[in-house]
Formats: sequence, C-alpha cells, structure tokens
Amino acid sequence: MRLTLILAGVYNILWGSSVILFPELHFTIIGIETPNYLEFWQCIGMIVGVYGIGYLIASSDPIKHWPITFVGLMGKILGPIGFVNAIDNGKFPIEFGWNIITNDIIWWLPFSYILLCAFINNSNSTKNLHNAV
Repeated sequence: MRLTLILAGVYNILWGSSVILFPELHFTIIGIETPNYLEFWQCIGMIVGVYGIGYLIASSDPIKHWPITFVGLMGKILGPIGFVNAIDNGKFPIEFGWNIITNDIIWWLPFSYILLCAFINNSNSTKNLHNAV
C-alpha cells in the first residue's frame, strides 16, 4: 500500500509539473490541437500535483490516511466519466484517452484495495472497541 501511494504521488507530481511547465507537450505528443486557454490545463496540472503530495502524505500510514486515497479514487472515477461524456458529445478527441488510462484507470484496483484494507481494519477496531465496553 505504501509503495502504491509513493508511486502515485511521484507520478502525479511529475505529470502535474510537466503540464505546468510544458503545457503544450501532451497535446503535441498525441498529435491533437492545443487548446486556446492553456492556463486551465496548467491549473489541472496543479491539482494533479497537489493530489500527488496528498498521496505521499498518505503513504506514511495508508490505513490512517484512507480519506486521501478515497478522494483520489473519486477523482480517478469521475474524471473518466467526464471524459466519456465529452467524447459522447463530440467535445474532446478520443486520442486524449491515453491520459485517462495512465492518470486514472490504472490506479482503480490498487486504491480500491487500500480502501478495502482500511475498511476491514476500521471495522475490526470498532468491533474491538464495542467488545471492550
């Protein structure tokens, strides 16, 4: 769990930094038109980078810091839903889906596992607390 969160943290910080420092790079790599307002894209990079800091914090104690992982997983689920909606409405090129795979989908199972472990641990703690009373 710790390694997963460290990897997620480093990945998010590197990806976010690349978007902030080189906002046209990802569009150039996948061969799509650069949007007019790169500042919005850079803001997304900042948000992703901040998530990365959160994952590094959560890696110190994944069970205790499960809410950070939960919020991250929600973003990693809702982001692809928004992407599919944008594709369906013809507002976004499907080529951009590579970002969805690497930024979101590959983290679904490991983050879900961390949350399952936290749930089981917290359920056991609650049972032990009730038994002590």
